[in-house]
Amino acid sequence: MDTDKILEKITNMAIEYGPRLLGAILVLIIGSWVIKIIMKSFTKILNKRNIDESLKPFLRSIFGILLRIMLIISVLGMVGIQMTSFIAILGAAGLAVGMALSGTLQNFAGGVMILLFKPFRVGDFIDAQGHTGTVKEIQIFNTILTTPDNKTIIIPNGGLSTSSLTNYSIEPLRRVDWTFGIGYGDSVKTARDVIQRLANEDARILKDPALFIGVAELADSSVNFAVRAWVKSEDYWDVFFEMNEKVYNTFDNEGLNIPYPQMDVHLHKND
Repeated sequence: MDTDKILEKITNMAIEYGPRLLGAILVLIIGSWVIKIIMKSFTKILNKRNIDESLKPFLRSIFGILLRIMLIISVLGMVGIQMTSFIAILGAAGLAVGMALSGTLQNFAGGVMILLFKPFRVGDFIDAQGHTGTVKEIQIFNTILTTPDNKTIIIPNGGLSTSSLTNYSIEPLRRVDWTFGIGYGDSVKTARDVIQRLANEDARILKDPALFIGVAELADSSVNFAVRAWVKSEDYWDVFFEMNEKVYNTFDNEGLNIPYPQMDVHLHKND
């Protein structure tokens, strides 16, 4: 090809696309600077509104990505790229990726729902998806629990956000339930007085709501008492275990029998 014609084409292209390219570069530089300013303002807004700390990085990331996508689309349009076809290709690719990663996207959506509606927070003790433990970390795809015996459980957020769960930490008070049995023939009044005295001696057991003591069942081998007391959530297990020990020791000192299953066998002599 003739050198003059090549130079002529290059010159024509430079004249036609040079200003567009320079303008696109300028817009890209200025746009990046503007995005930084907007992100700083957005961060200040998040801090003023006291949004959960685990949610702030996610919101900043999503907002920043959206702004950069808008900037890139604007720059490509200035260069002369037909954005209609580009957006169509991008949408088709997004659909294909979405179908391939449907489970992952479900976990992502579940993480967003958990961070927004906060059914539990880091440090809460929950029971969900067949697992019980303390929430150690809420990630965008998974929630990490630590069990009482120090095992780490990783639960996908998809199922966690759509199924039922029990949060033991969300309420300040919890009710402790016990069942204590005495033998037939023992004094019901004495047993009731002993339980009441032990509860009164424990400052962690609240006076309001009041302690409940009632005969719940006349079982095969015992008379069973239902005892219900209210405590602060953080005192639940200490009060539960200590009361069991106190009742066992005190019933024995008071002459009350803690029965165990037994069977009477009668032998009949046939002539």
